[in-house]
Amino acid sequence: MIRYLKQTKSILAVVIAISLSWSIAYGQQNSSVLKDRQQAFIDLAFGMFIHYNIPTYMEDDWADPDASPAIFNPKRLNTDQWAEAAKSAHMSYGCLTTKHHSGFAIWDTKTTDYNVMNSPLKQDVVKAYVTSFRKAGLKVMLYYSILDIHHQLRPGHITTEHIKMVKDQLTELLTNYGEIEALIIDGWDAPWSRISYDDVPFEEIYRLIKTLQPNCLVMDLNAAKYPTEALFYTDIKSYEQGAGQHISKEQNKLPALSCLPLQANWFWKSSFPTSSLKDVESLVNDNLIPFNQVYCNFILNVAPNRDGIIDDNALESLKKIGQLYQRPKNLPTLPPNDGPIISSNLAKMKSANSSWSYDMNIMDFANDDKFSTFWRAHPSVKEPWLEIDLGREQPFNSVVITEEKSNVSAYTLEYYAEGKWTPLANGRDEKRVKIIRFDTVWAQKLRARFGSFKEAPAIAEFGIYNERR
Repeated sequence: MIRYLKQTKSILAVVIAISLSWSIAYGQQNSSVLKDRQQAFIDLAFGMFIHYNIPTYMEDDWADPDASPAIFNPKRLNTDQWAEAAKSAHMSYGCLTTKHHSGFAIWDTKTTDYNVMNSPLKQDVVKAYVTSFRKAGLKVMLYYSILDIHHQLRPGHITTEHIKMVKDQLTELLTNYGEIEALIIDGWDAPWSRISYDDVPFEEIYRLIKTLQPNCLVMDLNAAKYPTEALFYTDIKSYEQGAGQHISKEQNKLPALSCLPLQANWFWKSSFPTSSLKDVESLVNDNLIPFNQVYCNFILNVAPNRDGIIDDNALESLKKIGQLYQRPKNLPTLPPNDGPIISSNLAKMKSANSSWSYDMNIMDFANDDKFSTFWRAHPSVKEPWLEIDLGREQPFNSVVITEEKSNVSAYTLEYYAEGKWTPLANGRDEKRVKIIRFDTVWAQKLRARFGSFKEAPAIAEFGIYNERR
């Protein structure tokens, strides 16, 4: 029996070693592919966001989720016109809203009856769009909303059937329409959508996308919550200017996207043909040109009208942009980055402990899933520490320490397993967001000790992750 157990343990060790070796090689390959794709995205420089969906036929961007498909009735749908308009501005790609928050799908989906094939149009708009843009020599991206009020995919109501629908819809979009450069995802782990990356598991969705199309970038519009210094749950850091999210033209070192509508709203409104549009010179000189120099791609939204075509005043503005802007032939080379965090935070809401801290900034604020709150060590403590108890021994291989501001420059990590504390890592890093990756360990607790700092450490979030590599 003992001999059998030893043989089994030996075989298991070999299997684990092979698996780990493959995982590391796979991770290195994926990291190289991702870096190349991030650079290719930056090099695209400028694109057209196309918000066209059932909100087009209402006076509110947040459409009635029970609106009848009968109102989606364009008389002159012309995706060729959209593509030519994009080319006139020297754009290099487009991105179409396949499904917005109200849940109406504008492709021939088998997942729901609430789609364009049951509208008077009875035409797959996604297919028409990708065909037109590719014919014009433009790249193709798609937008997809996780929040879906029509199908009750909203906080407190999410089921396994909802997650299956998301996976099935993304599978359709990434299988039936050729190469998709990127997916811009919305309504996911934002303060207003309140659908967490645990409710709809981010890593599962991310891996599905990469399995279907390895070169497809995943961009989640989550800058309302997550810090600008790291790629939390996204391949590209995305900023929505209208929501107050602005990229730093002085400090950004990450692959980025900034979006803004040409018109007053994202979706077309009846006032658009006669209302003023954003200033063309400002769009070019204050957005496009400086963004391109700091690893940021600019996407300008142009909303087709209820006939399915772009208004004349918008067409004229796009031509003027093209007169002022040419995509640079040589754009800056993206600096190395730590790659995206994609797995669930094991430390979220778990029991925390620490050295003495301010009563108003106790240890529980360091893992409450809010980057606006923080644990602050008491300034009298010379060697402050912060500890997370996961409740049981489990595997993890990454830690992310996000400070209130850049302050700590040296730290040590140690883990508690099998009744003792073991050193894990020492680091010197002045970044506000410190990403530490290491070989997988099994442990119940993780502790960070802060050894060098300008003022009392203040930690906004202390995250622990077990990422597949």
